[in-house]
Amino acid sequence: MRYVAAYLLAVLGGNASPANADIEKILSSVGIEADSARVTKVVSELKGKSVDELIASGREKLSSMPAGGAAPAAGGAAAGPAAAAPAEEKKEEKKEESESEDDDMGFGLFE
Repeated sequence: MRYVAAYLLAVLGGNASPANADIEKILSSVGIEADSARVTKVVSELKGKSVDELIASGREKLSSMPAGGAAPAAGGAAAGPAAAAPAEEKKEEKKEESESEDDDMGFGLFE
């Protein structure tokens, strides 16, 4: 992903067709040692393609994917109420702590 991001940064910077050296320079500027095989693969796969068209194509593919979560598995449903109980206990503990903080109005001398 970092190689694609570096490629997109190079295109955004005005370089319509970034080379391997451009990608490696961007990655090294943020302290990442580039794998030349991966850089070569990204550059060769994207060579001659419009980044805008690739992004539009990707958006179309993502829009066809379902965005809602799937129904939980049977084991997940059983864990649901059990998982909710500790969360409620934590909320109650926080309420108790906040009441004690109100006594000194938040200006603890030795805190």
